[in-house]
Amino acid sequence: MYDRDALAAAHVIDHQYRDDLSVVVPMLNEQDNLPELYRQLKDALEPSGMRYEIIFVDDGSTDQTWRLIQSFAVGDPSVRGLRFRRNFGQSAAFAAGFNRASGAVVVTLDADLQNDPADIPMLVQTLHDQNCDIVSGWRVNRQDKYLSRKLPSQMANGLISWVTGVALHDYGCSLKAYRAEVVEHLRLYGDLHRFLPALASWMGVSVVEVPVNHRARQHGKSKYGLWRTLWVLIDLISVKFFLSFGTRPSRIFGIIGILSMLLGTLLGIYLTIFKLVTGADIGSRPMLLLAVLLVVLGVQFISTGLLAEMMVRIYYEAQDKPTYALREELGWPRQPEPVSAVVGR
Repeated sequence: MYDRDALAAAHVIDHQYRDDLSVVVPMLNEQDNLPELYRQLKDALEPSGMRYEIIFVDDGSTDQTWRLIQSFAVGDPSVRGLRFRRNFGQSAAFAAGFNRASGAVVVTLDADLQNDPADIPMLVQTLHDQNCDIVSGWRVNRQDKYLSRKLPSQMANGLISWVTGVALHDYGCSLKAYRAEVVEHLRLYGDLHRFLPALASWMGVSVVEVPVNHRARQHGKSKYGLWRTLWVLIDLISVKFFLSFGTRPSRIFGIIGILSMLLGTLLGIYLTIFKLVTGADIGSRPMLLLAVLLVVLGVQFISTGLLAEMMVRIYYEAQDKPTYALREELGWPRQPEPVSAVVGR
């Protein structure tokens, strides 16, 4: 049973939240799985005692997915539905669900029935018991093919954990629970949804990983393949850059530029001394061209860093966007949100 009083005592729940829990479910052409998913969600959430909402996000389905969501909403006030005009991707679906979520805790899961809705109360309770910000599911007994799914996933998880510094066994598991103040500050683009715990790490969040049930897909087929490993590597570069240099891009570009200029200058000094001592012709030497190229590249890298620094300042200052995240406040009354922001939710 979900301990609502204990959670409220441990964390001050913002007055704007209408519910205890928001469940965000992105989907694409899942008409065969959706009725059973809805039944299992209700079976898992009703006995918990939580006030909840289920946000189904139709990511441009071409089957009867949206009609099923509409039928659920007719007799169930806890059902919410968002329908995209076309397929924008899972990250966009998560972002839309997060923007509309009104719960103090936000849980995400896939619609293919491989995630077990019965694990949701356990995730929420762990969020309270461990006093953490994110509870991430770990598919210990994953029901997927080893070579095509499990092995690439294990390699990707190890690489992501090493690069980002947020060690998880299973970044690809969509079954996760977040405190609302964590996801409301995240901005998702491309396919960054799989890096959510790492992206949130800049706020100093605490992450706990727990084993969850995993089941074989019964209907439809996976939307992912081996090709996504390449996209993970490319996205990981972006994530690492934004986590380490998102507010100070001039450092990475400046270091590369200074090293390039220094090496080019040293080569130039060497060639000058060689010319003065031996009198040899250095005009046709490839090393001279390399020295000039390194100096020019160094200037370009430093200039790029300065331009990036200016763009970052414009990004933060024009939007009055903070470069920090508060866990809580003490001694100051909370400033009310603009009416438009509240209505938009």
